[in-house]
Amino acid sequence: MKITYYGQSCFLFEIGENRVLFDPFISPNELASNINVDDIKADYILLSHGHQDHVHDAEQIAKNNNSTLVAIHEIATWFGNKGVEKTHPMNIGGKVTLPFGTVKMVNAIHSSSLPDGTYAGTAAGFVVETENKTFYYAGDTALTYDMKLIPEQFDVDFALMPIGDNFTMDIHDAMVAADFVQVDTVIGMHFDTFPYIKIDKDEVMEVAKMVDKELILIEIGQTIEL
Repeated sequence: MKITYYGQSCFLFEIGENRVLFDPFISPNELASNINVDDIKADYILLSHGHQDHVHDAEQIAKNNNSTLVAIHEIATWFGNKGVEKTHPMNIGGKVTLPFGTVKMVNAIHSSSLPDGTYAGTAAGFVVETENKTFYYAGDTALTYDMKLIPEQFDVDFALMPIGDNFTMDIHDAMVAADFVQVDTVIGMHFDTFPYIKIDKDEVMEVAKMVDKELILIEIGQTIEL
């Protein structure tokens, strides 16, 4: 499984023959100025919630690639009305089997509205179960006991979690969340894009090390394999 980071909370997963993109916010992000949105190929786009810093490039990428956009019902409908031809609406607790694996939409504690102020349902995360790996994409969220339900249903290999504080969990809460989900490997996201969420990378790495967790901070544009 290859994972490419495009900044903020945007990741492209290459799972077999399928390319799965999460929360594309690239073109307005100065830290991702070297990324050309039109070069990104995606078969599926999964959106955790409606905020601008998670959906800004979703329409363009979906139309460029005829991607299937997967999101909570209100967001899927909104993008459908904007001309995105292939959408799959979901809601919290539901799951769907797609060519790359099973996607379950799980709870996240966060607000959600679309860029024009339209109601966007509730924020969500995803548990993605593939043939070889299972991972948890937390989206924007606070620490919540709901995370303890995830390992009762899934054997999660790694998690992607926000660590930027202010709008979401900080590194300390993220490490507790990792214990709740029963993972030792965490990919950090939702940090450094704005002044409110600047982090000290050495400090967060040390916090993770102190609790015996592997924290991976991928450089923008970098691809890793897990």
